[in-house]
Amino acid sequence: MAKRNNENQSIEDVLKEFVSANNLQSGLDKVNVRDAWANLMGNGVNNYTTAIELKHQTLYVQLSSSVLREELSYGKEKIIAMLNEAIGNEVITKLVLR
Repeated sequence: MAKRNNENQSIEDVLKEFVSANNLQSGLDKVNVRDAWANLMGNGVNNYTTAIELKHQTLYVQLSSSVLREELSYGKEKIIAMLNEAIGNEVITKLVLR
């Protein structure tokens, strides 16, 4: 049974401890990346986005428009920087547009 801690802690600290103890950060990162993509890219890009998947610091984004895929490929580094800034952590190192 887990040892009870009698010190007062903030909910934020308790949740961070719980996430790290149970190795949940990678799952939370996947959800945060999807939310950040939707917020940063807007409705125009989201309408053509069919799938978003984060695997080993590589973000795979499937788009239904080849023209949009080509346009976004020119700004990959900027997109990666914006997404990492929105998440607040260096989660993405590579972006693959399909």
